[in-house]
Formats: sequence, structure tokens, C-alpha cells
Amino acid sequence: MTTLEQAKEIARILSEHKGLDINVIKIDDISVLADFMVICTGNSSTHVKSLADYVEDEMDKKGYSVSHIEGYRSNTWILLDYVDVIVHVFSDESRKYYDLDRLWEDGEIVDISNIIE
Repeated sequence: MTTLEQAKEIARILSEHKGLDINVIKIDDISVLADFMVICTGNSSTHVKSLADYVEDEMDKKGYSVSHIEGYRSNTWILLDYVDVIVHVFSDESRKYYDLDRLWEDGEIVDISNIIE
């Protein structure tokens, strides 16, 4: 699975579990952090945590283990690091506050309209 396919699969998993406002941003041309960033919003702190859990579980089943997790106890912003794909699951308030979509606006938005609900 390419890193683009991984990012799209993560977006699909988030969508399948009712993640909101999902964006996949290609950042490999502007950053050494990763190739792609996936950003998603959950509708409550419980939903944020469950979205992160679903991604971790489903990607594990596909043979992709998360390298590092940050913020799991906060339930307002959880980061899942898959080395080449970084996943951010936010509460609505935290997403607006940190505004990563604007911060990474120089990246290329990946069209995922055919894979999300």
C-alpha cells in the first residue's frame, strides 16, 4: 500500500465512523515530517477517542502499526503517527484553535470525495 493509499484508507475509516470535515493534505513537497496529513473532527471527546481507536485498530489489521500516539488522554486532539502519514483527530474547538488546515495550506489537498460518505 502506498502512502497515498494509506492516507485514503485512514480517511475512509474515519468517514465510516462518522468523522467530520476530513481532509487529506499532501505535504511531502513542503515538509520532511511526513508525506500526508489526515485531519478530522469528532463531535465529542468520546467520539475523538473512538475515532483514533478505530483508525489504530483497522490499520493494525492491515499490517500498519502506529509508530507514536500523542494526546490520547486529552480527548480534544489525538495525533497518530504512521511515519509517512500523520493523523490528527480533533474536537471542533481544538481544530478551530490550532487551525492546521490553514497552517498546511501550502500543501496539496487530496480529493477524497469518492471514498468518504
